[in-house]
Amino acid sequence: MPRSVLSEAQIHPAIRERIATLHQDIVQEVKTAVDAKAVVVVGMGMNPMPRKARAALDAAGVPYTYLEYGNYLNSWRRRNALKMWTGWPTFPMVFVKGTLVGGATDVQKLIASGELKKMLA
Repeated sequence: MPRSVLSEAQIHPAIRERIATLHQDIVQEVKTAVDAKAVVVVGMGMNPMPRKARAALDAAGVPYTYLEYGNYLNSWRRRNALKMWTGWPTFPMVFVKGTLVGGATDVQKLIASGELKKMLA
């Protein structure tokens, strides 16, 4: 089922470029890492869930790249660009071989089921 995204026709031409370029530096940094690394965890400080995801990957012996952007007290606007890009509402965002697989609980389930190992093979 495709996710609902506002059609370009429903965005006034005067703001299209602003929307397309807003905080694209952070999106590009994550895209570059996701293209280059097998597992990427995108998180933020002060949030226990990125730590939970990394701990699960560490326990499973899965190497990963961790990108951290601010915390609850700052950088929320920049992080919002990642949420808009992925459609995923929370952190962490875990990518495996270029695919967003969800957050900490989702990666724990993939590890427990053996699916993560299959994805990385």
